[in-house]
Amino acid sequence: MEIITLTSQNKEKIKDSGDRKNYIEVSKASDLKEKKERIIYRFFEILPGFFSWTILISSIVLSYFKPVIVGIFIIAFDFYWFLKVVALSIYQLSAFFKMKKNLQINWLSLAKENKEFGKIFHLVCLPFYKEEKETIEDSLQAILNSNYPKEKIIIVLAVEEAGGKKAKKIAREIEKKFKDKFYKFFLFFHPQHLPNEIPGKGSNVNFAIENVKEKILKEIPPENIIFSIFDIDTKPYPNYFAILTYQYLKLKMPQHVCFQPIPVYHNNIWEVPFFSRIIATSNTFWQMMQQERPEQLVSYSSHSLPFTLVLKLGYPKNVISDDSRIFWKSYFLYDGNFKTIPLFYPVSMDAVLGKNLWRTIINQYKQQRRWAFGAENIPYIMFGFLKNKKIPLSQKIFHTMVMFEGFISWAVASLLIFLLGWLPLVLGGEDFKGTIFGYNLPIITRNLMIIASVGMVLSAILSILLLPKSPSKFGALKKLSIFFQWIFLPPLLILFGAFPALDAQTRLLFGKYLDFWTTEKFKK
Repeated sequence: MEIITLTSQNKEKIKDSGDRKNYIEVSKASDLKEKKERIIYRFFEILPGFFSWTILISSIVLSYFKPVIVGIFIIAFDFYWFLKVVALSIYQLSAFFKMKKNLQINWLSLAKENKEFGKIFHLVCLPFYKEEKETIEDSLQAILNSNYPKEKIIIVLAVEEAGGKKAKKIAREIEKKFKDKFYKFFLFFHPQHLPNEIPGKGSNVNFAIENVKEKILKEIPPENIIFSIFDIDTKPYPNYFAILTYQYLKLKMPQHVCFQPIPVYHNNIWEVPFFSRIIATSNTFWQMMQQERPEQLVSYSSHSLPFTLVLKLGYPKNVISDDSRIFWKSYFLYDGNFKTIPLFYPVSMDAVLGKNLWRTIINQYKQQRRWAFGAENIPYIMFGFLKNKKIPLSQKIFHTMVMFEGFISWAVASLLIFLLGWLPLVLGGEDFKGTIFGYNLPIITRNLMIIASVGMVLSAILSILLLPKSPSKFGALKKLSIFFQWIFLPPLLILFGAFPALDAQTRLLFGKYLDFWTTEKFKK
């Protein structure tokens, strides 16, 4: 019998492994066993909402008692936002032209030049809840229309059992129609009420992974599989799997990366109300900007990962923001040695559309609130940074500041710029209004915002250039209206930006965690 002696170094490795599993899998403060750790994590959960509300309330209170201080703060903030708009506009333009260039390249030919090309398979998971049959068929047809060999594509239709009999019926019909058109087609039904899960996309995908791996790993080595998680409405552009394969092989089949396309919401862009179109297009532009800043880019919505990584970590099954959480779990697994590769290549998805205008408004708000609940990653990374001693301090500071600034700005920036900038004049009294500074405050802030509106004009122009071919029922007047609809961006940033973000952060502040909400996919 072999006797193994634990050295102090081995003991430290075992302890580190146990700690790592503990903090990598945590979803909220109550998951932690030790009281001290729960208190620390809970403190981090409070921070986003606390800071956002403190900034807003302080701006109101100090506008009455110290209007000069608030006036200086507003000017400084507006100037900062002006500089940020300029920088982001440059990123936006650069990403746009890179995407346009990539759309013209024959990526399949380039990928085939690599001798390992024939080994690569694509495993595509489509989580399905209560969407219409047409939505699933359109997505699968888009995959069929791609120029990648279909005998190298494996489809997993991951069905929520909670979708009921109708969902099961649709799934069986889809399976019958498409099962012979790919290398393999798998159908899995995710049971309800499994332990340690939040019902939603993440837990559904994780269940599908656990089931599909038993069926394919006997035939295909995991390092030869690229795993893509697509929202059910995702339509990849023809070269998506080719450019993905090219990048994967170019990087010599890495395990410390994920791959991110640019989501464009073109599936129904002509049919949705103006506010839904603007919000969807704004999100596209933000993702384009992030592609130009890969040091900040994390996985989002539809994305792709090495299957070996997925086998190590599983897919997040206990959080709302599963798409970004898989990035951070991987980041901590590899002690900070993990990054997102921007593809500068689009996939098309649905903009929010409900059965009527009111349902569309409600759905848009709920979608934004769910995305804004990604603030749950702030306590996750801050706690992880405390636990992981191997990640450089500079990285910890950088990612904490970037994420914190992003979510706080989401909640307060539009309110500060478009509403609260006038408060010192309203609440500061006649004494403040009579000063030179009080007289010039609205002029200065107005001029800064007029100059910064060049970013809005750029977005309006690019939104027209990005539009797919219009249906015959829409003419030039529709395009013109799409251009001028951008004048409604400021109030929309408040209604569908600041308000849902504050809602999400306030829930996190008081420990009222959101359940996963699936955006309705309605077809006209």
